[in-house]
Amino acid sequence: MSTLTHFDDQGQAHMVDVAAKAASHRIGVAGGRIDMLPATLAIIESGTAKKGDVLGIARIAGIMAAKKTSDLIPLCHPLALTRIAIEFKVLHASEAGTSSLLCQATVETVGPTGVEMEALTAVSAALLTVYDMCKAVDRGMVMTDIKLLEKHGGKSGSFINPSPSHHDNA
Repeated sequence: MSTLTHFDDQGQAHMVDVAAKAASHRIGVAGGRIDMLPATLAIIESGTAKKGDVLGIARIAGIMAAKKTSDLIPLCHPLALTRIAIEFKVLHASEAGTSSLLCQATVETVGPTGVEMEALTAVSAALLTVYDMCKAVDRGMVMTDIKLLEKHGGKSGSFINPSPSHHDNA
């Protein structure tokens, strides 16, 4: 395993110097899910939540969060993002009685560093927004499986997460 890049030789945290890195088209895709009661999912689907259009607001929250990642994560570089797409997929109640909402964020830039953190931040904020908008009817919602699904571009090339996921389902 390689060394951690956010620490200098003395073990002090620092922002990685990307000045010498070539700009390339970079893509980060992250996913996550929020599990809820079937009745909560029905409210989301029907558009009758008291706070309004849950998925529309969550999509905007994810986009805004991706753009603000460097303000939230201390050692992230501010990036000029060229594309942010947030997609949702509904999974109705399983035999266990839990319904889920899947979220997938795709973030792109042309630059010297990747957008994995922006994609992960987008998913996290979108799912948190769903929780916030629906907590009045379901405080037991659980956000889970937030992870990098894939990344492309840069010196390290592509990565596709080999773990089972909801990849391509959102």
